Amino acid sequence: MTEKNPSRDEAATMPCPVCERPFEPFGRRRYCCDGCRRKAWARRHQSPVAPVVVPGPGPARRPVTVYECGHCGTRALGVQRCEECGAFMARIGVGGYCPECDAPVAVADLIDVVPLAPPARREGGRR
Repeated sequence: MTEKNPSRDEAATMPCPVCERPFEPFGRRRYCCDGCRRKAWARRHQSPVAPVVVPGPGPARRPVTVYECGHCGTRALGVQRCEECGAFMARIGVGGYCPECDAPVAVADLIDVVPLAPPARREGGRR
């Protein structure tokens, strides 16, 4: 029975632990070449890889989403199908019922959101 890495039989070949090519060890050499020796050192000294974390299912958004019918303009909270015309409604955004009129209102309707414009480029100057 032969050992995988013979310790005293220098005439025998052994596989390089990096590239797995057989080589004849000389003295205390463990790798077939300097390139494999550097790769092994780099592998031993690399920083640990951060584990990939997959987020779990978040809270349900449908009950707090306001939908609006494209045909009749009816709004509903948490219901995707229009009760009047039976068509599927488009999502407006997160919202709730208005405390005064009890109608579905989206947060985007209450907040005046202005999209950010790209910065103006200067003529003739550096970027």
